[in-house]
Amino acid sequence: MAGKIATRTAYGETLVELGAQYPELVVLDADLSGSTMSKFFAEAYPDRFFDCGIAEADMTGIAAGMAAEGLKPFTNSFAMFAAGRAYEQIRNSIAYPQLNVKVVGSHGGVSVGEDGATHQCIEDFALMRAIPGMLVCCPCDGNEMRHTVKALIDYEGPAYLRLQRLATEVFTDELPDYHFALGKGCTLRPGSDVTVIATGLMVSKALQAAELLAAEGISVRVINIHTIKPLDEELVLRAAQETGCIVTSEEHSVIGGLGSAVSELLSEKCPVPVLRHGVNDEFGRSGTAAAVLDYFGLNAEGIAAKVREALKLKK
Repeated sequence: MAGKIATRTAYGETLVELGAQYPELVVLDADLSGSTMSKFFAEAYPDRFFDCGIAEADMTGIAAGMAAEGLKPFTNSFAMFAAGRAYEQIRNSIAYPQLNVKVVGSHGGVSVGEDGATHQCIEDFALMRAIPGMLVCCPCDGNEMRHTVKALIDYEGPAYLRLQRLATEVFTDELPDYHFALGKGCTLRPGSDVTVIATGLMVSKALQAAELLAAEGISVRVINIHTIKPLDEELVLRAAQETGCIVTSEEHSVIGGLGSAVSELLSEKCPVPVLRHGVNDEFGRSGTAAAVLDYFGLNAEGIAAKVREALKLKK
């Protein structure tokens, strides 16, 4: 797979592929199928697609009922509404009875761009992580999204999947050491001085930062965490022990997401300096995706700056 593709597009295409193999797969959308790309499934399997209108809470309840009858529902909306508006129904109607529903939040993070703070969901990881038994995934490119959706269709239980609006380069299919498994991270670049642990859009930027820092003589290990919950504790602990300091990077608030998950683990089992790179305690801004990402320092230079800061704290 070459070139650029939005993870939401790869998601929609993979749903169609799985539809032929899994007659129990049903897809629900909250009047946003043209944006979430569930429209592809609607065109291919109209009898198994349900547009629930602008009513995420109702959609979630319907999906719970379908799952209770043995179907495999994927619900779709913008992350702000999928994780935010329907939170109570996800918690009580899906997660509490441990039903097999996949909650899909498209347009996550500040790279939604011009839609502004109301639609730039930077709290979804925190919300979904806090729900008992909820799997939380954020693939980094189109190739990884395809792997994730194919794994989720066979995963029994509730899960949250974040999609991106922005088209980005596909790169994991060209990495010789790349492998995919739910709940397992992947070391994409070896390094001995510091580890950058990234998710989603920030993984490619972490690799770029590692290149920048290599020119300064800094050896950066880069780990891709596509499954934020459950966290790959073994991989994170090994990185902390071997490199002595960690930088996390995510297109999410620094509160409650990947950075928090890594910090919680290491504070208990391997205390080393951990710096969280993401959106600080504030809302998003309206602008082009590139401008907003740069405003928050969600770029290779921003990660590199955090790495230099972390190295000063290393014993």
